[in-house]
This record gives sequence, structure tokens and C-alpha cells, in this order.
Amino acid sequence: MNGYIQEKLALLPDEPGVYLMKNKADQIIYVGKAKNLKKRVRQYFGSYGKSAAKVRAMVGHIADFEYIIVHNELESLILESNLIKEYYPKYNILLRDDKQYPYIKVTNERFPRVMKTRRILKDGAKYYGPYPNALAVNEAIEVFHEVYPIRNCKLNFNKNFTPIRPCLNYFINRCIGPCTGEVSDEEYQVFIDEIVEFLEGKEESLLKKLEGEMRAYSSGLNFEGAARRRDQLEALRILSEKQMITDAGSLEEYDMIHLAKDEGHAVIQIFFFRQGKNMGREHFLLDNPYGEDSGALLTAFITQFYHGTAYIPAKIYIPVELEQQELIEEMLRKKREGRVQILVPKIGEKRATLRMVQQNALDMLTKYGESYKNKNRKRMEALEELQKITGLSEPIVRIEAYDISNISGVESVGSMVVFENGRGKKTDYRRFRIKSIRGADDYGSLREVLTRRFVRGEGERSSGEKATSFSYYPDLILMDGGKGQVGVAQEVLRELGIPMAVAGLVKDQHHTTRGIIFEGREYNMKKTSPLYRLIYEIQEEAHRFAINYHRSLRNKATFRSELDDIAGIGPKRKKALMAHFKTISKIKAAEVEELLEVPAMNRRAAESLYEHFRGTEEQGPKKEGKNEQ
Repeated sequence: MNGYIQEKLALLPDEPGVYLMKNKADQIIYVGKAKNLKKRVRQYFGSYGKSAAKVRAMVGHIADFEYIIVHNELESLILESNLIKEYYPKYNILLRDDKQYPYIKVTNERFPRVMKTRRILKDGAKYYGPYPNALAVNEAIEVFHEVYPIRNCKLNFNKNFTPIRPCLNYFINRCIGPCTGEVSDEEYQVFIDEIVEFLEGKEESLLKKLEGEMRAYSSGLNFEGAARRRDQLEALRILSEKQMITDAGSLEEYDMIHLAKDEGHAVIQIFFFRQGKNMGREHFLLDNPYGEDSGALLTAFITQFYHGTAYIPAKIYIPVELEQQELIEEMLRKKREGRVQILVPKIGEKRATLRMVQQNALDMLTKYGESYKNKNRKRMEALEELQKITGLSEPIVRIEAYDISNISGVESVGSMVVFENGRGKKTDYRRFRIKSIRGADDYGSLREVLTRRFVRGEGERSSGEKATSFSYYPDLILMDGGKGQVGVAQEVLRELGIPMAVAGLVKDQHHTTRGIIFEGREYNMKKTSPLYRLIYEIQEEAHRFAINYHRSLRNKATFRSELDDIAGIGPKRKKALMAHFKTISKIKAAEVEELLEVPAMNRRAAESLYEHFRGTEEQGPKKEGKNEQ
């Protein structure tokens, strides 16, 4: 323990809070919470720091620490979860798979809509789910719209709504047409009530309705209609079959969580029960190199998973008691705004079901664990080979790769992708719109991107402001090019006084990567080697990220050029038009009444837009002649 750390330990307060351990590169490697910051942080540099393999490994890399004082333990737990999500520290148990499950939403508005959503809002709507299978949600909503003539438009049916000309769905009998003003609220609500009944587990009514219509179509020799109803029945039955296990006599909503471990890894399995039915399951693979116990793994999972999910059930069943269970319940209760219990069933049906969840976790560990370990091993082999080639004294953990994308120099953009321990860290990806370079100058664009990236990093490091991905420097920069690109990077780093390793990629005559260039020497790679596969993955990710950004800017530019000069169409209306019609071609083809369906539009703006495009079409192409230049 150096003098600097000792001085900081002496200044720690006797307050609750969160502490952030940093390594010599100023990276946050661990986030923890404490009832008393002084006692807890000091423990790491005493006997506790030698107590377990994970703590010993971490303490050996601590060069600095920070802390944040909060009012109470609950605040520290919430803040800890937020910071883990933000920084992905190396020595925390990390839930890397940040899924957000879809729900079926029945809106709280006049003439309600039925739609898929991944966010629960306090808007009075009814939400059903979550459904781990998004395809099942899409199928169900499609069947609802096939069977019931409900709307999917975004019209605002307030009390002063003026009837308008209906859209195509009305004329093909896909919507009853509340926009005509001839449909009562009660008449429309009948359809919504039947859909809600199905979503609440009373599927018999809808299934019988479809079966009756199928037979009627068949008796009337309308085999096409009968086949359509048959397919719809099948889709809804599949949705019902996904609800595999029923807790008889119970309408409870709860989750069941269990896990399975082996050497270095763990699988968390979660089953979602809604209205007493199992609505699906999901599994998560966790790295567990230091052999954390089940309680620690479940604590990390529950705090991170429910921090990010839209819905928290009233009960969560787990196999073991958690160390700070009451505090975690309080955190979940605050988010749910209702009672939440974490329970450990000892006997009975819940205990039997939890054992079945455990069996699924064991099955997933057997099925995916070996593959997961093989992938990790190959990543480590690739990084070791790269370290051997470069001769770097420290292991290569973080790699940054850069790419430039443009078409004939138009809308040039740069991308920065980050790989840590051989895996893409998408939270640290960054993109740059080239500002100082005109035309297709890749070297100049790279210089601008690297300068902006490291000037920002130096500023954050020296000012002590909140760290972002720019504050964390890579062990190696990988340029998608040879000596020229490497030279640009080295020159920028030299000007800024930052010592850093830079490697480039050597291409063959077919522009395929065949090797690495480092400090003027070339090293060939076998295409079957783990290193080649890792380099290829990094390359492709840098290309993809740059090209996607470039494409989005091109699309925005097209959208801007098409609509900017039209009287009455400002930024708000442009955004609303695109949200409603999705494409420029559909906006061009729309009638005035269809344009008026967009909430932001009034008749004057709609007519202006209509006349602009129709006027352009009616003029036709210019004739060739001597005035052409």
C-alpha cells in the first residue's frame, strides 16, 4: 500500500456510500457499496484483502479509489447497480446480456389500440407479459388485427375529434373505422374486451369463435377463409402452448430463479409466471472465474436484471437466502411501487417447480457451457498470440479499432470500436462525424478522429470530471490499414505525448487481411488461428459500425433535401411525417386526407406538401435542348 492510498484511507468518512476501485490506467475495476465507507474500504488493504482469490487479485491492481456518499443503504444499492451497468468493472459479477422483453399493450385512450412495446409507462394502459418470445407477441397481435377490426393508426380521438375520410384498412375490412364518426365507443369496446379476455388467460372464447368461423367458411365452400382461420387458430394455440406449466388454482404473478455452476462459469435460469401460467423462460451465462457462491451470483443477477427490466412481479422465488435480502426487496419495492417479496420455498409445489428450473439451468450449462468455455479459451489464445507478436510486457485486455466511411468524400464518418478480453464492448463504441476534412481523405479523417478521441481523453483525465469511455486508454490500437494508417496514429499520439502501441493490418492482392504490421515488421497469420478470427471480427465490427452511421446520415440528408423547402413543414412535422409514413415515397403518394392523419399536420401544411410533390410530378421531366448544360 503506497503513501497516496494511505492518505486517502485516512480521509474516508463514517457514512454510507459507494466506492470505485481503479487500476493504474485509471479504469474502474470494481464497484462496491458500504454501510460505513471508512470501515469497508480499509478492509481491502488489511486481512480481508488476502482472504479470497478474487479480492487478492483485485487488490493487487488497485492504484486509486473514489467514493460517493449517499443518505442510506438503499441509495447505495441503487447507485451501485447503476454504476455496474455503466462501467462493467472487471471484478464485479456482470450480467452482460441486457435483454428487454416485449409486452402486449392495450392503450388507455378512446378506441384503444393493441400493440407490442418494450417499455412500461405510467399511462393507464394495460400491459401483458413479459414474453421472452417476441415472435409469439407479433403472431398474437397479427391474429387480433385479423379477427377484430380494430385500428392501428395514431389518431387522437379526443372529444372534439372531427370525422375524416378513412384509410385503406377501413375499405378492406381491417378496421371498423372509428374515424368516420359512425362507430360508438361501446361497439368498439366489445372487440377490445374479447382481446383482453384472451390475454388474461380466458382463451376459450376466442378459440371457439375462430373454430366456428372456420367451420362456417368450410361449409360455404370458402376454403381460403377456412384456411386463414385454421392458421390463426394454430398461431394462438402455439402461443398458449408456450405457457407450459400451470399453477392450478393460482392467479399469482411471480418469477422463479435458479442457477447451475461449474468451474469458472454459471448459468442463471429464470421462468416467468403470469396469471399462474408459465409465459416463458430465459437463461443468462455469467463468468465466475473466482468461484463466487450462489448467494453472491443471485444477488448480482437480481439487482442488475430487475434494474433494467420494465416489470417486477410481486414475488420472486430463489433457492437460497440472500445476505441483504430485505434491502434488495426494498429496492425492488421502490421501483415497482408495490410490495415485492423474495422467497425461498422449503416444501410443496413451489419447491418442486424451483427444482425443475434448476434442472433447466443444469441442462443449459451442459448444452452451452462447454461451447462458451471454448470461445473464451480461443479469445485468450488469440490475445496471448497478439501479445507475443507485439512483445508487450502487460497482457492485452483492451483493443481499440478505427475505420473511416464515405462515398466519394461525402458525409465522411469515423468509428471507434472497443474489444475487452476479446469481446466487443458496445457501451464504449463511439462514432465521429468528420468536420475539418473535405473530400475522400482517409488519412486526414483518421487524424481528426484520433486527435478528437485522445484530446477528449486527456481532458477528462486531467480535469477529474466524470469518466467516459474516452478516459480509458487501450493496450493496443488496431488500424485497418498498413504503414500509412499506423504512421498517422503514431504521429497523433507523439504530438499529444501519449505512449501507446499501434498495430496495422497487411492486405494481400485481393484486399484480404493476411497479417499484422507492428513497429515496421510484418507477421503473417494462419486463417485458421484464433488470432485471425479475432482480428477479422474486430475489422468487421469497425466496418459495420462506420457504415451504419454513414448510412443513417445519408438517409437524414435525403430526408432533409426532400422536405426542407416545403412551406409549413418544419423539423417537428418532418419527424411526425416520417414516424407515421416510414418512407419518403409513401409521403409523396399520400392524399391530403391521409396527410391529415398525422397529428402534427393541419390542412394548410398538408395541402402545401401535397401540391409540392404533385406539382413536381405534373411538370414532368425537362426536355433536352440547347439550354441544358
